[in-house]
Order: sequence, then C-alpha cells, then structure tokens
Amino acid sequence: MRVGLGYDVHKLTEGRPLVLGGVTIAHDRGLLGHSDADVLIHAIMDALLGAAALQDIGAHFPDTDPQYRGISSLKLLAHVAELLRDRGYAVENIDAVVIAQKPKLRPYIEEMEQNIARVLQIDSDQINVKATTEEGLGFTGSEDGIASQAICALVSQKDGMNHDSLSE
Repeated sequence: MRVGLGYDVHKLTEGRPLVLGGVTIAHDRGLLGHSDADVLIHAIMDALLGAAALQDIGAHFPDTDPQYRGISSLKLLAHVAELLRDRGYAVENIDAVVIAQKPKLRPYIEEMEQNIARVLQIDSDQINVKATTEEGLGFTGSEDGIASQAICALVSQKDGMNHDSLSE
C-alpha cells in the first residue's frame, strides 16, 4: 500500500465560477487559477500522484500550457487515473477536506464524492469529503481564499492485491 498527501489553495476573486469537486456552487466569487481552480480535485490529484511517486500536478499540467486554460479539473483527474492504471495502481480510498468560511458545502458533498468516484472508476464509499471553516482565522477565515487537503491510499495490482486481500 502507498499513501499520498495533497494540498492546494486558490484565491477567491470576482468574475469566476466557484467549482469544487466538479460541482459549480452559487457564490459571489470563484477561485482564481489557470484551470477551473478546483482546489478539492487539485489536492486529490496531488495526493494520488504523490502516492505513485509521479511528481505533482504542476509537472503534468503546467499553468504555462494554454491547453489547460479553463479546463475542468475532472478531465485532469481522469488523466491522473489513467496514469495510475498504467502503472498498476488502484485507489483504495481518499479522504479530503475543503477549508472555506463560506459558502456552506454540506449540500454539495454527496455530488462531489459521486463525481470523483465516477472519474476514478471507484465506488463512492471509497471517498470521503468533508468541509470545515477556520473560525474566521487566516486567509480562508477572512474569505480571501479556499484550501483543500487530501490523503489517499493506493494498492498495487501488480502484487495481486485487491480490496479483499487488505481485509484478510
């Protein structure tokens, strides 16, 4: 089993949609970035890439490359999933948290988990997304930005491991 950790942060700005977990959320501002700036998906991708020792999202999707301007992070996640499959890895689980003072994210979490599961071709019960505030502290508390952290576990298909073998 391999474990990876991911972190991402983007500044909130006017004139952009707020996209988290592939869900467009009604809010007065969105996240600034080269792609759709989906901090949740970015943190998850970095965790997955890290667990597989495949560098980070900047190495695969540089913000200097025009082909990624405005792209859905779900498309980037699909590419990461393909890289993992090509190297014989399967996602065992993902645990992620979005850190934002506003908006309240509880109503959107199930859809986020379903989007991530669909793209990674895993069951939604292998993904846990949470949301929290920082009680008005720091850049997320002052609503200047949104951050996300994720951790994941990968299993190697090359070693004949699967979900059943982990519980034995």
